[in-house]
Amino acid sequence: MMISKVYTTLFFNICIVLICFAQTPSEFIHIDQFGYLNNAEKVAVISNPIIGYNAAESYTVGGTLQVRNLESDAVVYSAAPMVWNNGAAHDQSGDRGWHFDFSSVTASGSYYIFDPSTGHRSAPFEINANPYAEVLQAAFKIFYYNRCNVPKEQPYAQSNWTDGDNFSQDFQVRDAFDQNNAATARDMSGGWFDAGDYNKYTTFAHDVIHDLLTAYEDNPTVYTDDWNIPESGNGVPDILDEIKWELDWLYKMVRVDNNGGADGAAHIKMGSLTYAENVQAPPSANTDPRYYAPTCSSASLSIASINAHAAAVYDDIPGMEGFVDILTSDALLCWNYYLPFHENAAWETDCDDGTVKAGPADWDATKQIGNAVVAAVYLYALTGDVTYSDFVADNINDTEPFVINSLGSRHVVLMEAILYYTTLSGADPTAVNTILSFIANQINVDPGSLYDFYDFDLYRADVPDWVYYWGSNSAKSNFANLFHVFRKYNVVPSANAGLLKRSNEMTHYFHGVNPLGIVYLSNMYEYGADRSANQIFHLWFQDESDWSDALTSPYGPAPGFLVGGPNQGYSGSFSPPANQPVQKCYLDYNNWDPEPSYEITEPAIYYQSAYIRLLSNYVNTATVITKDNIGVIKNCIQIHPNPTNNYFRVEGNLAGHTIQILNANGSVYSTLTPNGSVAVIDVSDLPAGMFFVRVQDDFNGNVVVEKILKMN
Repeated sequence: MMISKVYTTLFFNICIVLICFAQTPSEFIHIDQFGYLNNAEKVAVISNPIIGYNAAESYTVGGTLQVRNLESDAVVYSAAPMVWNNGAAHDQSGDRGWHFDFSSVTASGSYYIFDPSTGHRSAPFEINANPYAEVLQAAFKIFYYNRCNVPKEQPYAQSNWTDGDNFSQDFQVRDAFDQNNAATARDMSGGWFDAGDYNKYTTFAHDVIHDLLTAYEDNPTVYTDDWNIPESGNGVPDILDEIKWELDWLYKMVRVDNNGGADGAAHIKMGSLTYAENVQAPPSANTDPRYYAPTCSSASLSIASINAHAAAVYDDIPGMEGFVDILTSDALLCWNYYLPFHENAAWETDCDDGTVKAGPADWDATKQIGNAVVAAVYLYALTGDVTYSDFVADNINDTEPFVINSLGSRHVVLMEAILYYTTLSGADPTAVNTILSFIANQINVDPGSLYDFYDFDLYRADVPDWVYYWGSNSAKSNFANLFHVFRKYNVVPSANAGLLKRSNEMTHYFHGVNPLGIVYLSNMYEYGADRSANQIFHLWFQDESDWSDALTSPYGPAPGFLVGGPNQGYSGSFSPPANQPVQKCYLDYNNWDPEPSYEITEPAIYYQSAYIRLLSNYVNTATVITKDNIGVIKNCIQIHPNPTNNYFRVEGNLAGHTIQILNANGSVYSTLTPNGSVAVIDVSDLPAGMFFVRVQDDFNGNVVVEKILKMN
């Protein structure tokens, strides 16, 4: 019996389902493996590879495709797939294909796509009112797993990803340029590991915090206080508790003198001195000293910008008044330190000389100008001081988009800030007109066909070729976020429908509607993925460790890390990723010496925050229950239907349980170890007769046994 699918649905606040198929889902039928909202547009992509690593494969779709109910196998919809682009090959993927629109299927349930002419079937998927709720929580949880200086313990960490405390050396971090001087030692504990390495960066936190704060502001009811982190239940939304973990570390990155005074200068990063240090798995195994890099105008600006935004958000949370005072104080302190560099056009742009490895963490002058405008917007909103509004008005035309007359995915945080500025009381009217006119012109002219849905991409998530470099998944997330920002502020009302459709399809791209047919999040099988990123470049989950591969190592990487994505600039020799159409420049691997997997599969907190911000737009507070007659029996285990022809369900809290199917003589036909709360088991290959289903709690030894009558 082959276990080939795990997908998500809600089951009394437990949202994991394990499906066991005798047939592997087709690699040629691409759907959102987590599912679709009831009334969403739903289009499956059927592919026939022509160019690339899988060009030897071939598929011709039948004249009719069906949507079938997963449990009853009833056909609920059928139609002819529509050939894409007159049968031409798509240059970015090297595939020909078809689109199968099944948007008319709106009833909640579990389904799959079936090609009756070939027998190919898609992975199962859900249609319901809230299909991505647990996916969002899994993606959010990676920040907890990336926390520095805290053990990962149950129940907050799943048992496969527990670890002891780590990096105690961060409480005594010395100056990288005065390494032997104990007087330079400072407490720089806390914060998040930035990416695949364990280092921590002040400037890299900028967009991350803004993204997460905006995700919360745009959809606060989704972010509740029960997402299973150590602070859950304290009356503060868990996303704000998680952000605070990083904010508390940033407070420590502001330079202090021997008397504890601070002048607003901030250190740009901290970490190891060589690539051979602090590279063990798990994080708790690392004991090499760590060092901090110099202060920099960009680091001070980053903290000023972040803290000003954060202070306004936390000001609405009861009991956070003292924290808001700290955020505000440091925002002003760091801004005032940065401002002379700006006024004298003397930005520090070469602070990070690589002594502390990884990075580089510098910002050029253009980026500092743009982020200074971001900071000024939030400082104006926080304080009402007109000098910050004047700063926006005086500098808006010097920000990169206005200078180059173009917008890119890297401008999301800036666009959010300046459009927010246009809504503030007392905003400079000339600046407001400049901002709105510029963005409206970009949308109306639509350079690169970015701001409406055009059917240029077989996989329906079109972006220019230049996006498919290092971190392409982050860039695609941020394009979708840019579309949402323009809709949110209603800049060009007539464009809103196209912008929404563009962002919808970007979301499906990450969930399996891509040439590889994979979910670009790590180890998401228990949340609904049929094919997921199995390996990622992360020092905890590194090659040959117990956490290396979701399918072949004891544990695999923790769920929910967004990988970097296809990269046509890959410098290694493996093919793929090399020598492929741009959307196929990807390989599921984490070997980093000598082959640079970090160029392909490395996650990063800024990739993650962009994806979370995007997915937040598609999550709501609806509770979804897949069956009206869910019962509770001894040990909360239910087994049905009985008798059965082809499948039966085992329902309950099945994590830590073993399921066995035995015949009347006690011989074991199959043993399963599900991780979720529902196992749907295919028994169509068993003979007719009486069988026993034995479910054992591996922790306490409790056993539930029920007879199942298998019919012909």
